[in-house]
Amino acid sequence: MSSRERPGERPGERGSATVLTAVAVTVLCAVFAAALALGQAVAARHRAAAAADLAALAAADRALHGASAACAVAARTARAQGAAVVRCAVRGEVADVTARARFGPYAPAIRARAGPAAPMGPVVPVGPVLPAGPLLPRGRAAAVP
Repeated sequence: MSSRERPGERPGERGSATVLTAVAVTVLCAVFAAALALGQAVAARHRAAAAADLAALAAADRALHGASAACAVAARTARAQGAAVVRCAVRGEVADVTARARFGPYAPAIRARAGPAAPMGPVVPVGPVLPAGPLLPRGRAAAVP
């Protein structure tokens, strides 16, 4: 046994724990970097979606003033949210806006539409319909024909 080896230690294993620790730290750093990149991408998408939604609502609110006025308001609203309007179209009272928000290396573009709800069709009752009449006192049930 040489003077540098310790009892119970196999020859050639000196420093192996340092190598394993370095590999483990490198793997953990890579996982941490991937998690940060994913978080940044998600934050960019949420920022772009919020800006697109607000810009579309603002444009729909001004749709009756003309497409150029509506899109100008949409651009101002998106800029206030830290985004830019990539596309703006107004058809009738419906605004269709695409906004892009840059967050780090990511710049997702999200599309949003806003306008009045579509009219509903006729309401069809489900189940038996009781005839309209005077209310019955509490505790008594109406007979269904």
